[in-house]
Amino acid sequence: MSAIEKLTALMSMLRDKEFGCPWDIEQTISSLVPYTLEEVYEVVDAIENNDMVELEDELGDLLLQIVFYGQLAKEQGRFSFEDIAESINNKLIRRHPHVFPGGDVRQFGIKQDISPDQVVVNWEKIKEEEREEKKRKGGIQALKAQASLLDDVPRSLPAMERARKLQNRAAQAGFDWQDIAPVLDKLKEEIAEFEQALKDKDAEQMSNELGDIMFTAVNMARHCSIEPEIALRSCNKRFENRVRWIETNLQSQGRIFRDTKLQELELLWEKAKESGL
Repeated sequence: MSAIEKLTALMSMLRDKEFGCPWDIEQTISSLVPYTLEEVYEVVDAIENNDMVELEDELGDLLLQIVFYGQLAKEQGRFSFEDIAESINNKLIRRHPHVFPGGDVRQFGIKQDISPDQVVVNWEKIKEEEREEKKRKGGIQALKAQASLLDDVPRSLPAMERARKLQNRAAQAGFDWQDIAPVLDKLKEEIAEFEQALKDKDAEQMSNELGDIMFTAVNMARHCSIEPEIALRSCNKRFENRVRWIETNLQSQGRIFRDTKLQELELLWEKAKESGL
C-alpha cells in the first residue's frame, strides 16, 4: 500500500459512522473551509521562514485537507480523491501541449522552442477554451449563468488576490494600460481624490477612494510583475523586524517601547533601517 493509499484509507476509517472520530464524522465540505485557509497560510509561513522541516509537516496537513474533501464528496456520490488526481492529470496534459504534443504523454521528449511568456499566453488561451466548452456543455442555462468574462473569478478570494485576477481577466480582453506610466498617474490621481475626501470629512468617500488607491496599487504591482500579496507580506516582515529591533535596543537600557517618545522611536526606526532590516 502506497503512502497516498494509506492516507485515503485512514480518512475513510476516521469518517466511519460507527468506529470513526466524532469530530471528523461531523465535518462537512463547508465546515472545513477555515481549516483549509489556515493550513495554506501555515505553508506560506514555513516557506517564508525557509523552514523545510516545518514545510514538510504543513504540506502534509494541506494534503490531508484535499483527501478530506475527496472523502466527503465520495460519500455524497460526487467525486473521490482519485477523481481529483485524474482531473488534474488531464488538465496538466491538456495545458502543456508544448510538452505533450496532441495531448499524448507518449509524445513526451519532443523538444519544442517556446518561451515562458508564450507558455503563459497559451495557458490562458486554453483556460478560455475550457470555459467556453463548459458553457456549451451546460447549454442555455450555463450561458445565462456566465454572461461576463469576470463571472468565474471566485468571490471568496482575499480582496487583494481577487483584484489582481479581475485586472488580469480584463487585460486579457484588451482593457488595460500598455505600460506603467499611466498606472502611476492613476495612483497619483486617486491619492489626490482621497486627500479631497479627507478635507471634506466624507467618511464614505474616503473609504471609496482608499479602495481605489489599493486597487490601483495592485494594478501597478501587476504591471511590474510583482505579486502584491508577497510584497505586502514582505513589508509586514520588515515592519515587524524593525519594531523588534527597537524593542531589543530599548530593553538593553531597561526601557520599554510604549513609554518612549515618538521622536526617539522615529530615530531608532531609521537606525533599524540602516542596520539592514
